[in-house]
Amino acid sequence: MALQSMISSACRAVVIFSFLASWSFDLVVAQNEITKVYDFQVVSSMVRRLGRTKNIITVNGELPGPTIYANDGDRLLITVRNTVKYKMSIHWHGIRQFRSPWFDGPAYVTQCPLKQGQSFLYNFTVDSHMGTLFWHAHILWLRATVYGAIVIYPRRTMPYPFKSPYEEQVVILGEWWNNDIQAIEEDALRHGAPNQSDAYTINGFPGPSYKESEAQEVYTLNAITGKRYLLRLVNAALNMELFFSIANHSMTVVEVDAEYTKPYITDTILLTPGQTTNVVITADQPCARYFMSAVPYMSAQHVPYTPTAATAVLEYIACDMKSSTFATPETPIQPFFNDTSYATRFSGSLRSLASSQHKIDVPQTVDKEFLFAIGLGIKPCSPGSACRAPDNGNFTASINNVSFALPTKMSLMEAYYRNVPGIYSTDFPVAPVNPFDYTDQGSGSLKNVAPQVGTRISVIPYGSNVQIVFQNTYIAGFENHPIHLHGYNFYVLGYGFGNYDVSKSSHFNLVDPPLRNTIGVPSGGWAVIRFKADNPGVWYMHCHLEIHTTWGLATAILVTNGVGPDQSIVPPPDDYPQC
Repeated sequence: MALQSMISSACRAVVIFSFLASWSFDLVVAQNEITKVYDFQVVSSMVRRLGRTKNIITVNGELPGPTIYANDGDRLLITVRNTVKYKMSIHWHGIRQFRSPWFDGPAYVTQCPLKQGQSFLYNFTVDSHMGTLFWHAHILWLRATVYGAIVIYPRRTMPYPFKSPYEEQVVILGEWWNNDIQAIEEDALRHGAPNQSDAYTINGFPGPSYKESEAQEVYTLNAITGKRYLLRLVNAALNMELFFSIANHSMTVVEVDAEYTKPYITDTILLTPGQTTNVVITADQPCARYFMSAVPYMSAQHVPYTPTAATAVLEYIACDMKSSTFATPETPIQPFFNDTSYATRFSGSLRSLASSQHKIDVPQTVDKEFLFAIGLGIKPCSPGSACRAPDNGNFTASINNVSFALPTKMSLMEAYYRNVPGIYSTDFPVAPVNPFDYTDQGSGSLKNVAPQVGTRISVIPYGSNVQIVFQNTYIAGFENHPIHLHGYNFYVLGYGFGNYDVSKSSHFNLVDPPLRNTIGVPSGGWAVIRFKADNPGVWYMHCHLEIHTTWGLATAILVTNGVGPDQSIVPPPDDYPQC
């Protein structure tokens, strides 16, 4: 029986599923709303990968962490208890947190992090999401091992808009470091570019492509000939965009970032960190074993990276296991590591389902417009240090030449709610103060090399139609930047290469653009998004390459309250963490 059917049939009772016994999963009926209760213990765990045993931070001792299951409209009560020495906060990536920004999770933006021994009850409703999202730590680089999937089924009276699969599987892509991740973060801040990961992972395992990988370090998906399978793909990697393929099998994209799409058939999926994609596959090949493979998409030039693929196995069962076809799995053919053309073509091919049952509402006019020039820069190296950026400099990152600095005394959200001065300013530039040729690969603009540092945010009136043009820059080299906006889904109207100008708007897709929460801004190009500012609060916007966020490629938007309680932020909870 499919998991969705099992959950639906259990909605009239209080149920604890035995196969989810590592954490609490209670269903409670409350006026057509199902409340699900989870207990997340942040703990230190010993884990063995690549022939080494090391101590990592996990939730409930699991890597990946526990999967959250819900239907659209359900309420989630998730208690996070921090037992480790590091401060901790959890972000529910892609959940809109409508009017409840207190539970969004980014440290020092919507909450202060939990100190050792503290706990916090995240209390929110899943509203207008159907598909796959994920949760992860949102402080330091702890999300390298603190992450897990969020599976959201349609409301209980609604079917999938595609033929139901025989089985569903969560497939989470990640990265693995043999050394301590916090030491790697500290080294990156002092010297520049971080050490690259030692392996990529699929559901926590590197797979047999790595010679140090042990026999049990591989994820296997069993398949029956003729059956359809829904794979819920998540890229939880810290700093790497990834191509995903299955040897000899095509995939049909049916959802991205928990929003349905028109079916799109492809052999390779691109997932930036922070993106999720649901695909349907059919077990229609000869009985054999086939590699599922995740390989890096590295758009930056002259940057070292781990080239070896993470591999998992799709294995046909009820077959002759003595057949030679089971000896060595088939290997997929994937794009080159720097194939920006393919990456952009894939992203630009996605369309919202936009059906009568799944309507979209694309803003046709714009009230508030931004041009955000994003990219890396160079700052002086600390005295006595050997830095890895050009001319012995250190890397920095910025939006409109402002490198974002998080507060430490109080979260931005609390400062706004309580009208506390001195925590942030509201003078973030709507466009670069000193415009230049953003994609010029020559001298660039010295005025934009060393950015200003500050906690500067933008204010947007409630109900505004907002358009943001993300313009990639070449100040310290091109790179694809996956930009994530908290609190919102947005329509992706278009992509292009070179410098954006208003003439490009004539080619915008205003009919069925995809809805996303994370967008890959093309290397050497631009992307345009629109959304209605109907969710009041302070919302973080940042590159989901963790090193770039650490260097300052981030900002926040403050959407003011509207009229009346239904358009206003709810008060903070009693157990709201303090700095």
